[in-house]
Amino acid sequence: MATLLSDLVSGATHVPSNYVRPAHDRPNLDQVQSSDHSIPLINLQGLEDTRRSDIIKQIGLACQDYGFFQVQNHGIEEAVIDNMLSVSKEFFHLPESERLKSFSDDPLKTTRLSTSFNVKTEEVSSWRDYLRLHCYPLEDYMHEWPSNPPSFREDVAEYCRNVRGLAVRLLESISESLGLEGDYMNKALGKHGQHMAINYYPTCPQPELTYGLPGHADPNVITVLLQDDVAGLQVLNNGKWVAVKPIPHTFIVNIADQIQVLSNDRYKSVLHRAVVNCNKERISIPTFYCPSYDAVMEPAPQLIDDHHPPLYRSFTYAEFYEKFWDRGLNTRSSLDLFKTTSHSA
Repeated sequence: MATLLSDLVSGATHVPSNYVRPAHDRPNLDQVQSSDHSIPLINLQGLEDTRRSDIIKQIGLACQDYGFFQVQNHGIEEAVIDNMLSVSKEFFHLPESERLKSFSDDPLKTTRLSTSFNVKTEEVSSWRDYLRLHCYPLEDYMHEWPSNPPSFREDVAEYCRNVRGLAVRLLESISESLGLEGDYMNKALGKHGQHMAINYYPTCPQPELTYGLPGHADPNVITVLLQDDVAGLQVLNNGKWVAVKPIPHTFIVNIADQIQVLSNDRYKSVLHRAVVNCNKERISIPTFYCPSYDAVMEPAPQLIDDHHPPLYRSFTYAEFYEKFWDRGLNTRSSLDLFKTTSHSA
């Protein structure tokens, strides 16, 4: 029978051995930098009119220098965000038998509850349970979602619709920041895909020994992250891990692997990780905005010239995602497998 981390470790005083990282691969929490301005905070008010060029410039600089930024005044109502967080917490506080109705370790299932990352291939487990949902087009997937808590489908669908709108607007801005047509990225993604994870990180008796998720880059296009008020996200910047403080009702946006390809390395997909703590459980909700599996990814022709040859070959997103899943979460990017031969190290 499947066991979720939250049921396994309830009341534990030690981290079980299969969660303990080797000494060279631990969070070293005392060496992590922390500041209020660890990543840029961008106010999206006026993106559709008066401040558009200024905001697009800010987004371009954030993509180039950090690969991460936070957005406020993004147009998503606070109630939509609050409902999403509260129904997520309610789901993970349901009785085990109720939660396990959604359990599956088959990565091809479009709605599934699981634990860690890829329990079949990983050597060390990660300190999280998660509910993974596909959410675009909504009508194809909603009926598979948990029906308990009673408002789950309605609250999550409303959230998904809103975040998709934000993702599309951000992709327009990122396209323009590269000097491309505003609709370039959205056209490049084929029919588009949208998945989300609701990550649940239980309290951990020895947080210095394990990760909620180890350092990794995201395989998709952009990730739009909602987190509760408990810190845990850390981003690699200039070779140092930096803690990102949660700001209520904002989203954290990060560049993922496909933008690195489309931009021909002008914008880089950045390593990030989740750490845990011994006092408070944490919920984070990343939305992974994706190409459809049949979409062909390649550097934008407008960004290629004699001085900037293409760094990646063409590939379908299905091909890329399969490699990512098999490799598991580690700091070696799957992008290396798709570089043009003349530029692979």
